[in-house]
Amino acid sequence: MQFEDGELVLRCLSGDTDAYGTLVKRYQASVYATAYYYVGRHGAAEDIAQDALLAGYRSLPRLKEPEKFGPWLKQVTTRTAANWLRRNGHRLAVETPLPHKRTISIEDAREGPRGRSERQEDLERVQHAIDSLPERYRLPVVLRYLQEQSYQEISNYTGESTEEIRGILQRATRQLRDLLAEPEGQSDGEQDWPRARK
Repeated sequence: MQFEDGELVLRCLSGDTDAYGTLVKRYQASVYATAYYYVGRHGAAEDIAQDALLAGYRSLPRLKEPEKFGPWLKQVTTRTAANWLRRNGHRLAVETPLPHKRTISIEDAREGPRGRSERQEDLERVQHAIDSLPERYRLPVVLRYLQEQSYQEISNYTGESTEEIRGILQRATRQLRDLLAEPEGQSDGEQDWPRARK
């Protein structure tokens, strides 16, 4: 049986620690994406996500509207990331980020170092384009296209309606297509976005 966020919060406040585990599973990808969006480092984002989820658990008795757990957790995560940046931001200016570890697949081996390098350049171009979007568009884009979340999941986390999310993503996608189009008017360089759940 699938419980709504508000009911899970109330169960947790009544001593059911498994209820918070269910909320963590439901929101951990969104929390991580938010943390990574702010700090741009995988290791730091993992630490921030863990701290934010723990802070959420400790602060749960202060949550006035249990049914709005997602947007509240987003605020907790944003504050946790901001605090981390205040303490560690000076290091980011001089630190070179390590690439994210991933297993080399058979396809990677077939395409060779040049193909992998080109794919890395494409990923960097996409990341730069996302960073160029208006701030309100960035997190929904990351949650939709990189985390492959549904409109409803994004709405539950951000507190915006699914219609608002749909509109934001439509406008953001148009801007990203313009930003990622090949120079000199070549349209075949447009980025094809992966299809995510509705």
